[in-house]
Amino acid sequence: MNYQANVQETFSLIKELVSIPSPSGNTTKVINYVENFLADYGVELKRNRKGGLIATIKGTNNQEHRMVTAHVDTLGAMVKEVKSNGRLKLTMIGGFRWNAVEGEYCEIETASGKTYTGTILMHQTSVHVYKNAGDAPRNDENIEVRIDAKVTTAEEVRALGIEVGDFVSFDPRVQITDSGYIKSRHLDDKASVAMLLNLIKHIQSEMIPLPYTTHFLISNNEEIGYGGNSNITPETVEYLAVDMGALGDGQASDEYTVSICVKDSSGPYHYGLRKHLIELADKNNIEYKLDIYPFYGSDASAAIRSGHDIVHGLIGAGIESSHALERTHETSIRNTQELIYHYLLSDMVKY
Repeated sequence: MNYQANVQETFSLIKELVSIPSPSGNTTKVINYVENFLADYGVELKRNRKGGLIATIKGTNNQEHRMVTAHVDTLGAMVKEVKSNGRLKLTMIGGFRWNAVEGEYCEIETASGKTYTGTILMHQTSVHVYKNAGDAPRNDENIEVRIDAKVTTAEEVRALGIEVGDFVSFDPRVQITDSGYIKSRHLDDKASVAMLLNLIKHIQSEMIPLPYTTHFLISNNEEIGYGGNSNITPETVEYLAVDMGALGDGQASDEYTVSICVKDSSGPYHYGLRKHLIELADKNNIEYKLDIYPFYGSDASAAIRSGHDIVHGLIGAGIESSHALERTHETSIRNTQELIYHYLLSDMVKY
């Protein structure tokens, strides 16, 4: 069936999703948003005990199932220590480098649900005071949060309700440009979530039958390694993770095509499914790149590692500067969304 992705609709949804703080471990608000979005489209919805959301569309074949995943959790931090000077020491959630968030605005959420804004800075920020401001290491010891409140002692900070273990989220700084780009933190992987949500909306609104019962898992612990490794039905044969394509030196992926991952740190993805995705892309004039990500893992590789007997694959939009100030182009979103659509309507691979 012919299908043309409405990228501006997807961009608008990405903008809403990245604006909801959701570091791994604190994703209830964004899962609620996704659940409310899908509630009007007649899909079966359930939460798993980890807090993720599973949307199921029954297919013509209910003996063989598919699972398609994207993760809504993001990088972030937690308060590691309330310092004597009224600032906060952090511990990372997810794999990034401190230089990627130095100077970023942030939000601290207390256990009671109250929020405070702040800025992530080096302790030795002022060049007028610290001779080593430029070359001091960006590490757990030197990075701190300056809270937007009149606090100069640990006691004053704790009086606000801020304590060790409180979650810290990063300002996404989302922008959509006239030249067709969307740039924001957390396109990994909220761009993929937005694509799945709009595809489910289209399939249900147009009453398009799926050949196989398909479970859409919106996982919430991918950044820490175990978001999509459970709640896989015994009938599930194919498992497709939709996550970012990582760009950089030596990589084939770009910001304009869909990336089909052939191997990451977990090893090769299923060869038959890879070839099937390529055939679908070629048949439907979808631009793609094949790529290998040496320092990468996905919900699909987590599912394989946990022992599930499945055919696994990984595709995604090409995301520039992953785990930092990310960017992609509308053509990459379009190519990715259209490949997912044609995959959902295709026959399974002969494994």
